[in-house]
Amino acid sequence: MTTHAPLVIDIAGTALTALDRKRLRHPLVGGLILFGRNWESRAQLTALCKSIKKLRPDMLICVDHEGGRVQRFKTDGFTHLPAMRTLGAMWLEGPSVARQAGPMEAVRAARACGYVLGAELRACGVDFSFTPVLDLDHGASGVIGDRAFARDPRVASLLAQSLVHGLLQSGMASCGKHFPGHGFVKADSHLAVPVDKRGLKTILADDAAPYHWLGATLASVMPAHVIYPKVDSRPAGFSKVWLQDILRGRLGFDGLVFSDDLSMAGARVLEGRALSYTDAALAALNAGCDMVLLCNQSLAQADGSAPIEELLAGLTQAISQGVCHLDARSEARRQALLPRFEAPDWGQLLSSSIYQRSLAMLP
Repeated sequence: MTTHAPLVIDIAGTALTALDRKRLRHPLVGGLILFGRNWESRAQLTALCKSIKKLRPDMLICVDHEGGRVQRFKTDGFTHLPAMRTLGAMWLEGPSVARQAGPMEAVRAARACGYVLGAELRACGVDFSFTPVLDLDHGASGVIGDRAFARDPRVASLLAQSLVHGLLQSGMASCGKHFPGHGFVKADSHLAVPVDKRGLKTILADDAAPYHWLGATLASVMPAHVIYPKVDSRPAGFSKVWLQDILRGRLGFDGLVFSDDLSMAGARVLEGRALSYTDAALAALNAGCDMVLLCNQSLAQADGSAPIEELLAGLTQAISQGVCHLDARSEARRQALLPRFEAPDWGQLLSSSIYQRSLAMLP
């Protein structure tokens, strides 16, 4: 019997198949991440989430749903949420009587965004979204870009804190990403291994500052598949220096640490060596991640491989051989991300005053 379920996997379609059910029953699987391909309608999404919870009541149902261009569900009543840069622009515009602008209006709108985001997802049975993005907008990164609140870490932190407040009002936990910062590098870690050549002092004072200020606010953190060679030769998500010495030790973070998707190019090579998915999962877990994501591998593979089954078998073997040691504290952190109260259904949500007030506050 395992002490922890560290894997987050996906499914191919809009309903569970026999293979999905087999995978989700595996004791090492503790989370499921949804994508746009898993969506047809609110009724379908709600039915899918109910079928998952019937199979595994403790399964953490996740999604990347930030607003702007990263929003998986956009039709059938879901609110089109703004990109986070919109909130930063509100802050920088300064107070305005004529329209919604200025720091306090931006803070107000950020809380509303968090509440609407979390409440709509929870009304359909989704437990958790990987948000907020804490990366700073240095202007170089296309993959981050308008997903970032602002260039100033103080502005980004205060807006993120307000968004987290809104999430908590809806009963949803938060995930700050991508530690210690992905916004400075131009390369996209989905496609390459970005390298940030700045030193630790500079990074901690700038891009990583939100993790210091929000350390007791965030429920979880996701590290970047970025190498910071002046600190460690390994990407942050595979680095004990970043995760144990700096994030947990120096910054005092005690929440859950997720790896970013292990199928990304930034996670397929470590110190010049190509990694299997099992290698990558072990590198992340042994570095200090509590949970690891393997995304888009439920789809049929052209080479006939079965990545999810290979990872489950490889991790099972590593545990039995003592190569990987699962920690009960990690499982407690996973369980802490599950909602603590029942969410209203969609009809109840639409009639609630806090939801209607929050909609009116959106930019």
